[in-house]
Amino acid sequence: MSRFVSRTRHAGSIGQTIGTAAPVDLPSDPVGPFGRLGRRVLLALALITLVALLTYIERDGYVDPEDGEISVLDAFYYSTVSVTTTGYGDIRPVTDSARLVTTLLVTPARVLFLILLVGTTLEILAERTRVAYRLARWRKTLTGHTIVCGYGTKGRSAISTLLGQGIAPEKFVVIDKNPDSRAAANAAGFTAVAGDASSQAVLEEAGIHEAESIVVAVERDDSAVLIALTARELAPRATIVASVREEENVHLLHQSGADSVVISSGTAGRMLGMATHAPGIAAVLEDLLSVGQGLDIVQLEVEPEQVGPVSALVSDGPVVAVLRDDELLRFDDERAAEVRAGDKLIAVRSRPV
Repeated sequence: MSRFVSRTRHAGSIGQTIGTAAPVDLPSDPVGPFGRLGRRVLLALALITLVALLTYIERDGYVDPEDGEISVLDAFYYSTVSVTTTGYGDIRPVTDSARLVTTLLVTPARVLFLILLVGTTLEILAERTRVAYRLARWRKTLTGHTIVCGYGTKGRSAISTLLGQGIAPEKFVVIDKNPDSRAAANAAGFTAVAGDASSQAVLEEAGIHEAESIVVAVERDDSAVLIALTARELAPRATIVASVREEENVHLLHQSGADSVVISSGTAGRMLGMATHAPGIAAVLEDLLSVGQGLDIVQLEVEPEQVGPVSALVSDGPVVAVLRDDELLRFDDERAAEVRAGDKLIAVRSRPV
């Protein structure tokens, strides 16, 4: 095991050495650039159609030197050359009412069309600058966030639980090598960083120095160990939680710097075993793990006025354990009968706290 840890640390240092800056995908506008462009094209066509309609309605006030009559095609032709300011002058208003329509309606439509044209052109030219500005603003405000390494089933479930606890979507940064996973994270409103989460450069691009917590939710246990090692070195005060598939690798994650380790396959297996003969227990446990609905299991800080018998704190729900100096005291432990300042209570509540 020690040789494995040594090789893991060596691999982690290599990742830090050769890492390069990773691309960052910010949550995009739901409409998107093509959607905005399409809206402007439709508005421009609407302006042309409006001017053509006005021209055809007032066709008796316009003159066409070719045949003396204004057809629907002539109306659209006049509208197109007028709105685009080409203005050949072959079709022109000759009556007062037609000139009034041109002054009050056609000219403003022409100006609006030019604004749409110039605005679309400037937006296309300034797109790179806009993206760079958004990135700079994002980096400037990035602090106290949660980095989620891996946007698979475990990563999505972890984010869903944290969202249920009231954490805002902009407080999440997802790291994943899979472009489809990053696209899904962007669609859900989260910033995504491309690359290997065990790389120092990738973690720094995700703002690990300012991160409050790191969730390691990758599929491979060895990858989880590498990520925890690198993350702990870069963020010594951040909370690191990790998932592993095999129980024998739990101690490796703790040695790598993880504060808490969850055995994904083992936990699922135990739930399956309970559901086989005691489905009610499995249903209650599932309810406790679903934040924001039904029963919630929460961790609470002991307030100064709460110091004393734990039996006095059951009005909102039972206290099942006390966390004291990183030691978990179960409710049947005599030491948990009295709570002290600095203790944390593990309690069940019928509503989110």
